[in-house]
Amino acid sequence: MSVTTEVPLFHRFAPIGLDELVGEAALLTRLDRKYVLPAQALPEFLDRMPYEVRALQIDHQRTFGYRSVYFDTAALDSFLAAAHQRRRRFKVRVRTYLDSGLNFVEVKTRGCRGVTVKERIPYTGDGADLGAEGRAYAAAVLAGAGLHPDVRRLRPVMATHYRRNTLYVPSTGSRVTIDTGLAWQLPDGSTVHMPRSVIVETKSGRAASDVDRLLWSLGHRPAAISKYATGLAALRPELPANRWRPVLRRHFTTTAKGI
Repeated sequence: MSVTTEVPLFHRFAPIGLDELVGEAALLTRLDRKYVLPAQALPEFLDRMPYEVRALQIDHQRTFGYRSVYFDTAALDSFLAAAHQRRRRFKVRVRTYLDSGLNFVEVKTRGCRGVTVKERIPYTGDGADLGAEGRAYAAAVLAGAGLHPDVRRLRPVMATHYRRNTLYVPSTGSRVTIDTGLAWQLPDGSTVHMPRSVIVETKSGRAASDVDRLLWSLGHRPAAISKYATGLAALRPELPANRWRPVLRRHFTTTAKGI
């Protein structure tokens, strides 16, 4: 089973608009947990969600296309920090919301106790370069987190494409994202897919949400996966990838050309 288009299962939830969702659960500073589920396990998970859960809806649409272009140094400082689980690590990307055409430069760092901090500014480039404003912004955010990579040498390394549904859990003020139709692509066109799996990510301001506990009760445990680092390891097998081997073996397809 591959989930790549609008999923009727999400229409069982009452809608919530984008402005209300941002007002209730922006969660740019949060604790993230990722789970990789077989696509056939998604209906049971959604059916067991609390009744008050609401689904993001914009112009009658609930499933949205995303593209992220990740930037790294020639030495792959961002990737290697994730591969070696360094406490101070970062990601820099251009995130495109395909249905609206909005673009942002986003910088993610790790705060205390593993909390993810995401900061962003609007972006007007073509994705091939961060631009002067984007580089300056990335440098300032990273310096504030005690990181000093050479942002002048950040270059596009890999792109991800997927479809996303976002749920809001009022009882905890938390969010859940479900990503389907996942693909990763190098600049030369080499591509890997995850056709029979979905990534569920819980984003909360505390250690564990009700949705985490639901996933645990269904036999799902947090997985070591990073869309950037795991995808790059799948596409470039010469890179260190020990911590992602189980996910790579079970969920990724063989590299191919084109997307």
